[in-house]
Amino acid sequence: MTGTLTVVGLGPGDPRYRTPAAEAALASATDLVGYGPYLDRVPERDGLVRHPSDNRVELDRARHALDLAGAGRHVAVVSGGDPGVFAMAAAVFEALEEARSAWAGVSVRVEPGITAMLAAAARLGAPLGGDFCALSLSDNLKPWDVVMSRLRAVLAADFVVALYNPISRARPWQLGAALALAAEIKPSETLVAFARAVGRADESLAVVPLAQAVERAASADMATLVLIGATTTRLVTGGDGARHLYTPRSVGRQP
Repeated sequence: MTGTLTVVGLGPGDPRYRTPAAEAALASATDLVGYGPYLDRVPERDGLVRHPSDNRVELDRARHALDLAGAGRHVAVVSGGDPGVFAMAAAVFEALEEARSAWAGVSVRVEPGITAMLAAAARLGAPLGGDFCALSLSDNLKPWDVVMSRLRAVLAADFVVALYNPISRARPWQLGAALALAAEIKPSETLVAFARAVGRADESLAVVPLAQAVERAASADMATLVLIGATTTRLVTGGDGARHLYTPRSVGRQP
């Protein structure tokens, strides 16, 4: 008997932002596979077996999930945000390329979730209203010079840039280096947003000029999404006095 494997996006943290399709996949699973803190977001129930692992063993985790599915289990591999954005969906398909006989016939599908940059953008206003890109600052899977080369290119092209995995205990300096590069290319008044733990109880949001962003880098962590605005990104005041960050869709027009 062959089972199934579904890669599930849990969204930014608040269960209200989890899709009905993701909920259905979790409800039908016999086994949950994932990084421990993500598994903790899924309520306990009878018959559900949890397989927690460290966050740095994605391929091993994917192989384990495929082994379980090959043995007839119905497996949900969970990721925060969207599983296709710097997360477990790519790891599952990378493992699947090994084409082990034990995995023959295993059905694999992906259920999307709200990724961090979309959750952060909605809370801030509409900073992704124009052209944008996403870049991971982690150099665990690619060299740092590749990270910087790509960042230099998108900054020069004046995209809004969403920076994932900006800083960690093992990588305390890289966000500062990325923002210093931005300061070489972008005007000092370019707006930068720090959105931490969006949708959770400890959520925090801040928007500062690029000139102040390097100083703020040390306050970020792996739960922080950093958005570097385009030169057109600006703040607008709503009728209730609230300030909203947005990037116009048009280029070359003055407000």
